[in-house]
Amino acid sequence: MDPRAGYSLQQVLPPQVLVGGNAIWSRYQQYPVFSWRWLAGRSLLFCSLVLVATALIGVAVALAMQSVRVGVQVWGAQFVAFSLMAMLGPALATWVRHRGWPGPRERWGVVVAVLLGMVLSYGVDHVASGYINELVKPRLASLGTTPPKVELGTVARALLLAVNLAVLAVIYGLFGGGLALRAYFSERRRWEAHRHAGELAEMATRAREADMRLGVLQAQVEPHFLFNTLASVRALVRQDPAQAEATLDALVAFLRATIPRMRDGQGMVSTLGQQLDICASYLALMEVRMGGRLSWTARVDAALRELPFPPALLITLVENAIKHGIEPRPGPGRVEITAAREGARLVVRVVDDGAGLQPGVGGGMGLANVREQLVQRFGGQASLRLQAAAGGGVVARIDVAFAALQEAARKGASR
Repeated sequence: MDPRAGYSLQQVLPPQVLVGGNAIWSRYQQYPVFSWRWLAGRSLLFCSLVLVATALIGVAVALAMQSVRVGVQVWGAQFVAFSLMAMLGPALATWVRHRGWPGPRERWGVVVAVLLGMVLSYGVDHVASGYINELVKPRLASLGTTPPKVELGTVARALLLAVNLAVLAVIYGLFGGGLALRAYFSERRRWEAHRHAGELAEMATRAREADMRLGVLQAQVEPHFLFNTLASVRALVRQDPAQAEATLDALVAFLRATIPRMRDGQGMVSTLGQQLDICASYLALMEVRMGGRLSWTARVDAALRELPFPPALLITLVENAIKHGIEPRPGPGRVEITAAREGARLVVRVVDDGAGLQPGVGGGMGLANVREQLVQRFGGQASLRLQAAAGGGVVARIDVAFAALQEAARKGASR
């Protein structure tokens, strides 16, 4: 992780990403790989180990050469050389990581920096080895212990070269930053996994919040429909008791069908066909109550009936068409419901030929809830619009992207 993602390279890694222990010698691993604090801790640890190892070598050389001066010089040369070999690659990679480059460029830069550090380490090792050889050679000659020259065959030289290259690869690859490079990519994978888990948890939280909000919205809309229906029954009780009884029977059947689905949590899932059937029942009821002056139609392609569609939205638009369009105007009135696919969107229209748009219409609780549900379920991929109809009346139009409906169907199936 880097500062661009909101996490400083100088901060301790979160527990979900942290791998290093809390021991003194490994505490630097609590910081991001190739951060300055990580580099400082690693350099201190490696230089301490190099100090002890080269000091032992220096003592052995002093005893063998019978010269404290030669032993100290060999120790100093090896300490500097091995310390640089341990630090060059990681130091260059640390510089790269603090450039703030984009992810892919940073990764390539870190790899190149470590490889460049290995090449420089080879140069440092070559110079240090030459210096030590020149330092030790005269002393060996004075002691009469100059090693004899050995002539090697072609095969022996090839094997010796292969062994030396293998040893150098291990030394430069691991000691010079290879393990750190592996830790760097491992850390990035853990960050990605942590970020992905965080995104999933955030999405789940948002989904729960949306469901709770939608539940409240639906609880507001459904009593609206119920109260209007009961008001219609009340009016029928005085005019036509038999029809009032039939209406009550239909209302009981409707509640028996919807209440169990609301109790088991399935009230949040419905199809366009189910919502059209509810609207048809409501319009049939209103047709009777209004003495036959209401006519209506509901047209939809059979293939669209199984599409997922939020509950209580369509009935709210139909109720508004009756309440604000047909009832205020004397004489016959008509309501038409259509649903069709237009390009990549589902378009549902409720059209009435009533009183038309009036001041204040469109800002009530019912339409506000419709808009809120569309936002909660589909974001910016759905909308509700009211406009004047040709020849009078109002067109209420809901359009939803098919991709959003398919996503809603997938989420509904996974619950």
